[in-house]
Amino acid sequence: MMYEGISHKCGYNDCYCLDSDELRVNLHVNRHVTKAVLIWEDPYISGISGVYSWDGKPLEMTVSRELLFENIYSATVRPPYRRIQYYFLLTFDDGGSRILLEDGLYDPSFINRLDMARHFFKFAWMNESDICRPPQWAENTVWYQIFPDRFARVEDGCGAAFEKWDDVFVKNHKCLYGGNLTGVMSRLDYLSDLGVTGIYFNPIFKSQANHRYDTTDYEIIDPVFGTNAEFKEFVRTAHRRGIKIMIDAVFNHSGTEFFAWRDVLEKGRDSKYFDWYYVNDPDRLRKKGNTKDGRFYSFAFVAEMPKLNTNNPEVVNYFTGVCRNWIRDFDIDGIRFDVGNEISHQFIKHLHKELKKEKPDLFLLGEIWTDSAPYLEGDEYDSVMNYPFMQSLGNFFTDRQLDADDFKRKMNYCYSLYKEQINRVLFNQLDSHDVSRIINRAGSYDVFIQELTILMTMPGTPCLYYGTEIALEGENDPCNRRPMPWKDIDAGKYQSVTADVKRLIEIRKSSVLASSADLVWCDPPVCSSRDPGGTEKDHRSRLIHYRRGHDGRCGIFINAGDAEVELSSVGEVLFARKYDEGRLKAGGVLVAIM
Repeated sequence: MMYEGISHKCGYNDCYCLDSDELRVNLHVNRHVTKAVLIWEDPYISGISGVYSWDGKPLEMTVSRELLFENIYSATVRPPYRRIQYYFLLTFDDGGSRILLEDGLYDPSFINRLDMARHFFKFAWMNESDICRPPQWAENTVWYQIFPDRFARVEDGCGAAFEKWDDVFVKNHKCLYGGNLTGVMSRLDYLSDLGVTGIYFNPIFKSQANHRYDTTDYEIIDPVFGTNAEFKEFVRTAHRRGIKIMIDAVFNHSGTEFFAWRDVLEKGRDSKYFDWYYVNDPDRLRKKGNTKDGRFYSFAFVAEMPKLNTNNPEVVNYFTGVCRNWIRDFDIDGIRFDVGNEISHQFIKHLHKELKKEKPDLFLLGEIWTDSAPYLEGDEYDSVMNYPFMQSLGNFFTDRQLDADDFKRKMNYCYSLYKEQINRVLFNQLDSHDVSRIINRAGSYDVFIQELTILMTMPGTPCLYYGTEIALEGENDPCNRRPMPWKDIDAGKYQSVTADVKRLIEIRKSSVLASSADLVWCDPPVCSSRDPGGTEKDHRSRLIHYRRGHDGRCGIFINAGDAEVELSSVGEVLFARKYDEGRLKAGGVLVAIM
């Protein structure tokens, strides 16, 4: 028997409340474990009259996630008294068995040793305040990310010098195109028709750069973009259309023209805001160039973005007030936190507590590119930008040595990181302002549609970066931030692409997929396949097949291989590309009721 790789923690993502009644228990094991049974009961129930000899009742666990080097077994229980005591009984592939207690593995006979201390696992109480409850509305939202300077511009007569909107090849990082709120307002019909139900804005507050991540005033909408009154009216108009609004909060750092940093520059250590930042050498604050010399800390080494000390109570209180005003003044529905894992836990906990008082269903989203579990215990962020999803998806289509099992394990990894209720609202995207556009990375329209189909049919809340619905091109910044080509869009140039995207959004919003975190991996019903030379082969290896929906009615097939594949037992077709009379061609997609 091999014991390595067997683990469980009573808490975190291994044992947690799904809701007020149900408790999820997860166990990590190596591949030599063939069966896992959860032995559980209320901790205060005795098994022998007059003698404390606790006995549990068995519940066989099922494999919920198959990963590269481990399996995760899961079980859901409904404790009648809102608490449980438990241990695990494991069976191995050689026929042997062991029990897992909190302090390790033992022979099963050890459980009857009344003369020995037995370290049972114990979930002490299902406290309401400890239950992770992301806003339910976020589960069914289809987000659309807008980079304000590049989405749409309606001339306002201000006379500012902007780049020509139709010059889509952005020359440098400083180009200003003058996208404005009036322009976004003029395209609300377009977004509604696309199926968008949530808009996420990159920063909209006053700053010096076109990206506006160097905020100079957190309470004034950038004059190039519009006014506070205009934004308030915009949110009201969007709400009438059923569209939620989320804005970007840049609290990891400020711009150099922010009042607190200006005061530090002027007064040095004598500034009352000196401790709002991480200043190591006040005498060199005005030195030009990056901050690799350590004179002060900044975002990355960007001197124009001095890092705020979010451990400082004054900083915490100031930005809590800023967010509170955003909610009261604009009635926003969500806040996305830039560089969300560099902000202190105590700051986000405080924000969560105070802002949920203002608006209980406010959606708090963290920008974190890696495993974000420490921020997702229920008292900080509600969700994070799911970059592991985007990266795992991209790696599968890039590396053609990977097969469908590799894809399954990569996706399972992404969904094994968090609680099930978090998986329902994970912010999934294929591209953003920080990476090259998906059509460039995909390399073909086939792969583009395949990835988009996966985005719209996997658990989580999908987000389109502006222009993805027309397969807008663009390598890394600044090219991935080119202006929307509205003349071509209005002329119908991208109708076929948009039609595909709209149909996938419709499916995502339908009752078939909505409000479901279920994900079931299936063996593809392959009859036969032929390579381009006409030779019959088994090309199942890169044929992805999974089912979604509460009853598993929605089947998704992605043929990422090189050969045409014959499928059987396919029902009503909801969406298809390169599929004809039961045969799915290489590069093809099929979404169907099974």
